[in-house]
Amino acid sequence: MSGSPVVSAVVEGIVDESVVRKLIVESRGNLGPIHVKNGKPSLRRQIQGYNNAARLSPWMVLIDLDHDAECAPPLCEEWLPDPAPYLCFRVAVREVESWLLADAKSLASFLKVAQSRIPADPEQTADPKREMVNLARRSRSQAIRQDMVPRERSGRSVGPAYASRLMEYVQTSWRPEVAVERSESLRRALACLERIIKEFPK
Repeated sequence: MSGSPVVSAVVEGIVDESVVRKLIVESRGNLGPIHVKNGKPSLRRQIQGYNNAARLSPWMVLIDLDHDAECAPPLCEEWLPDPAPYLCFRVAVREVESWLLADAKSLASFLKVAQSRIPADPEQTADPKREMVNLARRSRSQAIRQDMVPRERSGRSVGPAYASRLMEYVQTSWRPEVAVERSESLRRALACLERIIKEFPK
């Protein structure tokens, strides 16, 4: 978008990457590089470097809360007590799947399940990823079940194409502007992105 700054980002995984892409576009920023770190440890080791970069240009860092803390603020304080002015450091409560669950109507349509099965308050869900798999297990679509539900005795928590299905959902159906009504951490993430984009000098 002409006149808008380029926003770079760093995330834990590939589903988070597609979510962040959508949020940057939704916030009217221009997409910069998005670095996928394959988990928290690598990202945490490099957090200060990303924070330094955010003194000069807009950056978003997204991590899952998981069960690392009771809520997001203590985790943010522990990781980065002094965030740079153009850093949007956000925590999905408890996993990025909760942000996807928060657009219940679109998700129900995508997964081919009854909307009433989707939790009304996804941020209170202890394990949003497991919730997503359990919803897929009830899907009327055999393809969704095969892709997202782990094979019996596979030892895996998700199906073979779980991530690619969620990325498809994000790209084609997910509506962040609707999901913010049921997800406070998503609402804060969008507000933070909009702030750094607006405040960055043109």
